[in-house]
Amino acid sequence: MKATHNVSTNDIFDNRLSVSNHTRRVPKAKTATGSLTGKYPIILNDGRTIIYVTDKSREEEIRSKYAQRKF
Repeated sequence: MKATHNVSTNDIFDNRLSVSNHTRRVPKAKTATGSLTGKYPIILNDGRTIIYVTDKSREEEIRSKYAQRKF
């Protein structure tokens, strides 16, 4: 015996328009924020603070700014 389950077209349209059935597109920049690929570590405060930067030439600038902020 064949089980019958009738789905009306109104149900299909209601489900399609429901907000809970829509998935939002996640921007590529947001998915890559946790990635450390292509970043250089700058170790500060005897290894207790590590800052990852993409431009290694800014290392001295970051070290000086961190030293100024340190109390």
